[in-house]
Amino acid sequence: MGQHGWVNRNVSCHLELSLSGPVELVFCVAVAAGVPLLSESISVLVDGRPEPPTELRDEHGTRLHQVHAEGDAVVLDYAAVAGGLADPAPATELDRLHYLRQSRYCEADSLAPTAAAEFAGLEGPSLLVAVGEWVNRRIAYVGGSSSGTDSALDTLLARQGVCRDFAHLSIALLRALGVPARLAAVYAPGLSPMEFHAVCEALVDGAWWVVDATRHAPRQSLLRVATGRDAADTAFLTSFGAPVELTVIDVSAVAEDFVVDDQSTLTQLR
Repeated sequence: MGQHGWVNRNVSCHLELSLSGPVELVFCVAVAAGVPLLSESISVLVDGRPEPPTELRDEHGTRLHQVHAEGDAVVLDYAAVAGGLADPAPATELDRLHYLRQSRYCEADSLAPTAAAEFAGLEGPSLLVAVGEWVNRRIAYVGGSSSGTDSALDTLLARQGVCRDFAHLSIALLRALGVPARLAAVYAPGLSPMEFHAVCEALVDGAWWVVDATRHAPRQSLLRVATGRDAADTAFLTSFGAPVELTVIDVSAVAEDFVVDDQSTLTQLR
């Protein structure tokens, strides 16, 4: 269960938006609070004019950047260098209860019979490994194959999806078996094609452990951005008001170390 000592992780995000009227924008692209940062910058331009965002934080260290924009175009640039590992926050009883509950994209109740049949007799670390392997074998990763409203049950029926779908199915199966589980949005060095990534975290033996059924990036390199019940809580962009079109998204994540991820062991998101 050891954690590899990553040196530096360099991440960045460039977003361009087209606006049709006044809008409130909430960006969730910054590295979560608690990770030691060597440098960090964020810039928001509205029609070329600087518009400093307001930062808000939740109980898990998710950092939201809020902007009220009136104009035709918004450009966001974010960059950070993480120079160390975050200390995992202790799991609380409130966490346990919160992440056992049903949520919009994770129908644990509907998947309970499947979970009971497929994972009978398993618990603890063995269960987490088994769930990751089961989802990986049964779901094909196909870019663009799902919509923003697809749930864990939709993914199981379609047998294909993207990272958020793999995470939602893993979360729903674990909750159905009485294991608290949640979604983490992350920067993922080694991911190809590069994009924001989503993984499941499960609470076992008092700690949160990563389950990434996609197998697309080393878990040890992942850098937390947001934490929530499912994708509804962790979107990189939320808008309120006039319609918004995302015209450009460019995400980069590079680690100065490399490790071959052993999926039979447990790893925490640091």
